[in-house]
Amino acid sequence: MRDAVAPSLAAWQPVLIAIASAASVNDNDGAHDLHHLHRVWTNAEALMAAGSGADADADPLIVMAACYLHDLVNLPKNHPERATASRLSAARAVAALAAAGFPAARLQAVAHAIEAHSFSAALPARTLEARLVQDADRLDGLGAIGLARLFYIAGQMGSALAHALDDRAYALDHIVVKLARLPALMQTAAGRALAGQRLARLLAFRDEFALEWGRAP
Repeated sequence: MRDAVAPSLAAWQPVLIAIASAASVNDNDGAHDLHHLHRVWTNAEALMAAGSGADADADPLIVMAACYLHDLVNLPKNHPERATASRLSAARAVAALAAAGFPAARLQAVAHAIEAHSFSAALPARTLEARLVQDADRLDGLGAIGLARLFYIAGQMGSALAHALDDRAYALDHIVVKLARLPALMQTAAGRALAGQRLARLLAFRDEFALEWGRAP
């Protein structure tokens, strides 16, 4: 299936980037900017390349569209309506894609992959494409970039560095409260392997941070 849609990927990628850029909702959020969207798509490509059997049968056009459009509506982590953001993003994405002439038969699959990517929404990923997008997005929350994004978002929220297990008030607690859970929640074997490697780096940093924090007066 990938070979059949390869030309479409090249044609649609700039369209998707233009839609994401035109939304202009993440201009002031360095954790959810266009670079994040590129990384999520790169992660998804790697997961698809590593897939085998049923995991190798994803429709990459659906995956790419969802990767680039999953954050069209990006509510802050502490926003009371944050859990609705992925549904709002899906609705906006479908409207924009339909207007751009995206294949109609793929629209609902894109919408589901966007809706299900969100940790806050807690929706089951019912398709392979949705599972891939979910894993690809969560991988960007782990590892060195995930750590940088963690502190960036914490700074936006005015959080302190560390204390008790409250990731809304203390940045470092996000590793234990959420990020340490992600590898077991990954939907693909390749995603679980990559997530485990990235989490190990985060936990090593956390241990070193805790050691230095404990030495502080």
